[in-house]
Amino acid sequence: MFHVTLISTYDLGHQPFGLASPAAWLQEAGAEVTCVDVSLRPFSPKTVQNANLIAFYLPMHTATRLAVGLIKRVQRINPEAHICAYGLYAPVNEAYLRQLGVQSILGGEFEQGLVDLAGTLRDGTPLPNLPSVSLMRQQFKRPSRTSLPPLTEYAYLDTPAGRRIVGYTEATRGCKHLCRHCPIVPVYNGRFRIIQPEVVLADIRQQVAAGAQHITFGDPDFLNGPGHALPLVQAIHDEFPDLTYDVTIKIEHLQKHAEALPLLRDTGCLFVVSAVEAVDDDILAILDKGHTRADFGQVVQQMRQLGLPLTPTFVTFTPWTTLRGYADFLALMAELNLVEAISPIQYAIRLLIPEGSRLLELEEVQGLVRPFDEAALVYPWSHPDPAVDGLYETVFKLVKASQNAGEPRQTLFMRIWQAVMELLPQEERVAWANRLPVLSKTAQAVPTLSEDWY
Repeated sequence: MFHVTLISTYDLGHQPFGLASPAAWLQEAGAEVTCVDVSLRPFSPKTVQNANLIAFYLPMHTATRLAVGLIKRVQRINPEAHICAYGLYAPVNEAYLRQLGVQSILGGEFEQGLVDLAGTLRDGTPLPNLPSVSLMRQQFKRPSRTSLPPLTEYAYLDTPAGRRIVGYTEATRGCKHLCRHCPIVPVYNGRFRIIQPEVVLADIRQQVAAGAQHITFGDPDFLNGPGHALPLVQAIHDEFPDLTYDVTIKIEHLQKHAEALPLLRDTGCLFVVSAVEAVDDDILAILDKGHTRADFGQVVQQMRQLGLPLTPTFVTFTPWTTLRGYADFLALMAELNLVEAISPIQYAIRLLIPEGSRLLELEEVQGLVRPFDEAALVYPWSHPDPAVDGLYETVFKLVKASQNAGEPRQTLFMRIWQAVMELLPQEERVAWANRLPVLSKTAQAVPTLSEDWY
């Protein structure tokens, strides 16, 4: 029997689709598969001792950094095993991962590549020249989730009506947009791939049977393909009318496909996440986000009128952030009555510039960054104004302390506001204080996932 161990180090509190999906493919090909989620279970050497192939799932920056030490440990335990890294962050960090001893790199659509790799290792034939990025169209299989921890151990959803058990699936991968800071772009380069509706439905059925009351769709943008997404949520709602879900959609698409949003609301969508990133038009242009500050304000009002909550996310600290710009961001969040909708960590997100980032195409970024830091897996940068870097450190500490104390979001907001005001000249503080509206004491809480720490 050929043994494969698939390892996930971190996936934002989700039961990893990136383990469950390839597990199904490998099992069908005759392999014995062990799925290991070390975000919930302490790593056990037994899980890799007899493995012929050990593959690390690297969907994000944090997961990749956490995998580095574990890769070294696994090699000591089982030096004969073939080590593979797969997922979004594998190909962009290929050079560093190969230095660590990783022998195969699979990005993009990785399931068939894992099957091909396992087959050649099992048969003892020469290793195939697998591309580090594959965008081949695949016929997906129902993910195999039985060997993963139960859904009750993963992130839950807090709602005014109580907690809901959360499942996770994907209906598409990749994205047809080219935002400069986005880690998807170096791999998919403006393309996306669908997961067949019948597979998505089958995956949701098994998660509902396992207790799921809410589904998070992990698609980078749920409306990249409206003709795929909208019939899918209607079919899900027809079969599971009490099941709720959340999706991620660009501001640009929320405007372009406004006519589709009532269907999302009526089929159980509880909230829409949108990567707004900034409220300064110059920064939005640098990031090539495809929307403006005014577009964001218009979408906030549109969603409020629909009764479909918007949960914005931001990259609040960039090389172009200023103290006044950060104060303006806070004031706008209060004016738009979004404080309850913003996850605390969003106030302290600092721009990461990984290998392959389109930001590196800009001369001003090339002149700003220092040499690539392999340990951190980023090009480090410091803000031209040390006060802004100081503000970042202060805000991060405030967010962490607030999270640990379980403070209300409005309390944290006011602490951050005060920290910014103390850095501004005295003569400006009155003007900013006049702009900040009184926070609504009746603001409706938005349903939130319990895991939001990046």
